[in-house]
Amino acid sequence: MTPPDDLVRAVEAVLFASPTPLTPSQIAEHLGEGADVRRALGTLADHYAGRGIALVRRGEHWHFETAGDLAHLLRRDREDSRKLSRAGIETLAIIAYHEPVTRAEIEAIRGVQVAKGTIDVLMAAGWVRPAGRREVPGRPLTYATTAGFLDHFGLASRRDLPGIDDLRAAGLLDPVDLSIEVVSADDSD
Repeated sequence: MTPPDDLVRAVEAVLFASPTPLTPSQIAEHLGEGADVRRALGTLADHYAGRGIALVRRGEHWHFETAGDLAHLLRRDREDSRKLSRAGIETLAIIAYHEPVTRAEIEAIRGVQVAKGTIDVLMAAGWVRPAGRREVPGRPLTYATTAGFLDHFGLASRRDLPGIDDLRAAGLLDPVDLSIEVVSADDSD
């Protein structure tokens, strides 16, 4: 096995020492101009594939993390997992699929009011953030998902969210919705 070149080693060291995920341009700031950071990241990703530590890309950010199948070995205390309410799950899904979205838009899609605490819980979890204000009368606040949302759900980007066919195949669509689709299809015959 040939030893890694100096650039690969330098990129590895920068990522290892960083407390937060980094973009290729942030890594390049440490290495100087002309560094082929993307090639080095590819080499490192191949090197760490299947090992106890993985080099992971979330959006445009890269970081090291424990391999998912070994994470249980590092837990000392059992985490108390709290389940999101149905309203929380629906609100998170609407924000993820429609971002940036206002509270009024979330309520229009859900058909009921969103309790202030619902969005607060999602923000406290680090999955939702304020994304600015809409340029309409009243300038309502918009919400979007965060890199923490992508990381928690193992997504590289929002494009990796499941589509309608994926949700149907997984049996996650409400049977009432499926019945309406069947009836609509029968009416068009």
